[in-house]
Amino acid sequence: MRHLAIAPILLLTSALAGCASFSPDTGMGVVSEVTEKAIGKDVAFVRSADEAAIADAAVKRLLARNLTADAAVQVALLNNKGLQAAYNELALAETDRVADSLPPNPTFSISRITGNGASEVERQVVGDILALATLPARSEIASERFRQAQLKAALATLRLAAEVRRSHVAAVAANETVALLSDAKATAESTAQLAEKLGETGGMNKLDQARQQVFYAEISADLASARQNAASSRERLARLLGLWDGDLGFRIPGKLPSLPKRPVEQPSIEVAAVGHRVDLQIARMEIVALAKALDLTEATRFVTLLDVAGIDKRTHDPEAPPFKERGFDVQFQIPIFDGGEVRVRQAAETYRQAMNRLTEKAINVRSEARDAYRVYRSAWDIASHYQREVLPLRQIITEEMQLRFSSMQVDVFALLTEARQRLGSLRAAIAPGATSGSRSPTCKRRSTVAVLPAHRRHHLPSLRPHRRPAAIIRGR
Repeated sequence: MRHLAIAPILLLTSALAGCASFSPDTGMGVVSEVTEKAIGKDVAFVRSADEAAIADAAVKRLLARNLTADAAVQVALLNNKGLQAAYNELALAETDRVADSLPPNPTFSISRITGNGASEVERQVVGDILALATLPARSEIASERFRQAQLKAALATLRLAAEVRRSHVAAVAANETVALLSDAKATAESTAQLAEKLGETGGMNKLDQARQQVFYAEISADLASARQNAASSRERLARLLGLWDGDLGFRIPGKLPSLPKRPVEQPSIEVAAVGHRVDLQIARMEIVALAKALDLTEATRFVTLLDVAGIDKRTHDPEAPPFKERGFDVQFQIPIFDGGEVRVRQAAETYRQAMNRLTEKAINVRSEARDAYRVYRSAWDIASHYQREVLPLRQIITEEMQLRFSSMQVDVFALLTEARQRLGSLRAAIAPGATSGSRSPTCKRRSTVAVLPAHRRHHLPSLRPHRRPAAIIRGR
């Protein structure tokens, strides 16, 4: 009886224990595949000193050059510690998968009782039959949860890459704005000095002098704000890249990239979003896991405890012959008060809740995709309009004003008034949505700004007049 009761438990436990094991890459293969397909970058889960040295060497090579947006994304994927913590979550999820895939360990107990010269020894091996019976279902649910964790790690990777790209563009735009306002400040300073000299000679009234002085004062304030914004943008980029100490001297481009010649067409943007959004895939997998959990709960609603124990009892008494007992013991709960209705209701409502959230997410994904593409097209159209229409017209106006100034048809202040207006167009071209009267040197940008450079300053004439104020005074 003992062999019939205990041996099958031990054999089944040993057979099933060999089926669960840790994967060689802790599930990072899926993360690498998704990342490579989406953005074409490498990921690394750093867990040893050698792996850390390889990642640090790669980061050093990338930082030695001018840091483009693509290079910044690669640095972040190798060096961001928050992303490494997300990969640690994946590794922890794998431990849960392995733990839930293993059969319960049998419990062995031994007791010895002595008295009046007699002794009694009892040995028991207890196995959880219910846990063994439901092991395949629980293992399947654990595998679904692990696949969810893999996609969550991939989602964290893609979100970091997108955030780094946006921050890189914002930092470059902030530097470009600083350069533009520095040029404008030099012009405004020359104008203010000229106005002061003309006021001393009676050639300009106080109102006109004040107008020139306030332009210089406002440009100076805007430049200070722009420099602070550029410093903050750089610090945010450094945080996302995981850089500190000696690596903070990284270099980024001074100008935004060229505007693409034509926008990307996405006639089936909703279909693409529903098919490729990683968070939507995670929600779908959650539905599958909860459906399996609901089936398991319904199957075990009446029985939550079923233990079988093999017993071997021996008694030794010097005054009596040895006595042996062998048998088994079965323990199970009687569902008198709790028939499993609570657990079934909880599992069912959790499943319905996840289904409603999945439906809501699918609706939101379609809407977000439509809105994102409209924003992208609108931003591209605005930037293209500035490049094709506004800035060329501003250049023509500048050239014509300079010709009239050279022929004494307009004075220097008319030329500088036009320069103010052109400054507003240049700032709006760098940061779409900004206006010439705005005190802020930059504006809040959306993610579509990554495809929107505004202009090329080296193709445009300087804001400064052709002749310095001193030369103008002498010429007149």
